[in-house]
Amino acid sequence: MNQEELKKILPHRDNMLLVEEAEVCGEESVGKYHVKGDEFFLQGHFPENPVVPGVILCEMMAQSACVLLAGEEKGKTPYFTSMKNVKFRKSVKPGDIFESHCRITRVKKPFYAAEGKGYVDGNLMVEAEFSFALM
Repeated sequence: MNQEELKKILPHRDNMLLVEEAEVCGEESVGKYHVKGDEFFLQGHFPENPVVPGVILCEMMAQSACVLLAGEEKGKTPYFTSMKNVKFRKSVKPGDIFESHCRITRVKKPFYAAEGKGYVDGNLMVEAEFSFALM
């Protein structure tokens, strides 16, 4: 899926749509985002050594996970309800292509639990367990 196709699934727009392309591979979603360097979240974090904030990496993974819910409940908005066991391994910087691999681990509607891992060039950068509600 490209960004136009993702907009049919995700409610995010403009600066907060943080998945440029995604695909569903069995029970896993794979999302990609090319960090260009001019993003709003890099302007102050940190100007001399820009690093993608951890919360943005978690948002990228969550958006990728939501691709798995395509057609699940149209018109609903996914809201984070928890994050746990978040581990940041390495920094993601301008020029990197961040690739998130996510899967849904539990469903009790409207709540969904997921786990995700984020990579750059095959290197693990971040991993987390998170949940959200479709409201």
